[in-house]
Amino acid sequence: MLAQNFRRQALRAARGDVSVARAASTLVVAETEGGAVSGSTLSTLTAAAAIGGDVDVLVAGGDAAAAGAAAAAVPGVSKVLVASDAAYTHGLAENVSELVLAAQAANSYTHILAPSTNHGKNFMPRVAVKLDAAPIGDILEVHDESTFTRPMYAGNALAKVKSSDAVKVITVRTTAFEKAAADGGSAAVEDAPAPGSADAGLSAFVSEAKSSSERPDLGSANVVISGGRGMKSGENFAMLEALADKLGGAVGASRAAVDAGFVPNEYQVGQTGKVVAPDLYIAVGISGAIQHLSGMKDSKTIVCINKDGEAPIFQVSDYGLVQDLFDALPELTDKVA
Repeated sequence: MLAQNFRRQALRAARGDVSVARAASTLVVAETEGGAVSGSTLSTLTAAAAIGGDVDVLVAGGDAAAAGAAAAAVPGVSKVLVASDAAYTHGLAENVSELVLAAQAANSYTHILAPSTNHGKNFMPRVAVKLDAAPIGDILEVHDESTFTRPMYAGNALAKVKSSDAVKVITVRTTAFEKAAADGGSAAVEDAPAPGSADAGLSAFVSEAKSSSERPDLGSANVVISGGRGMKSGENFAMLEALADKLGGAVGASRAAVDAGFVPNEYQVGQTGKVVAPDLYIAVGISGAIQHLSGMKDSKTIVCINKDGEAPIFQVSDYGLVQDLFDALPELTDKVA
């Protein structure tokens, strides 16, 4: 295996894909929200700064001009590449990956980073394949330009990995990094290098169904109240919603609750759902399966309510209440101002 890896690196060096000891330079592929860069992108920029060297940001979509200006204001950003084209608005992997590859061909970055969201995890594997690189997913820590820590086995183990790839393709677990400041910078803004066609013609956006809510987004809320199978029905999630409204928080759910049809998929917190790290996480009727813990254990303060005092959720909680949730929740909600 080592011999094969050596031959692979030698072949890539002969093709000119590898330059020895070149200075680090990073491309961060931004996600946008209403003409601004997302919080997950700001966290990814913090990870990029830890790698060192120049940091460029690629902003694409129909609102790219406004978002590009916002990205240019982030301290530490060297340059913003803007691709204003409706073909990138919905983040189709086939289109975005070709745009990223065009930027890489023009600027020879050593690192390409994106938030470890559904969007980032959709197109980054395609980028890695085209660059003959092994993608490094969901990093939690940057040790140096080549060495990173990432979770394994649903977060039960942490792996310290070292990459020898010429271009390191990385997704960032954004809850592990503080958000970069949103203003104070003055980066240059220019048009992104364009692929042959913005629309690769391999897929098409058909429609999108979103539920509207006045509550904060689950991924960025400071308070999250999640329910599990112990809620017994979707109607009982109204109790969580009442508490969430009083605390100004979002409502989440375990995979078991989603699979049971209590709430939609977008509520799911865990390895196959959203990874959250709010200031306060309240787990109600959730046993604490590994899959769920991997999505919320970085929360600042964890509170659980469960009538089973031996449930695994108590092992990661700062505060635990052993009580039937149908007695505890109404009382707790009444006492919250």
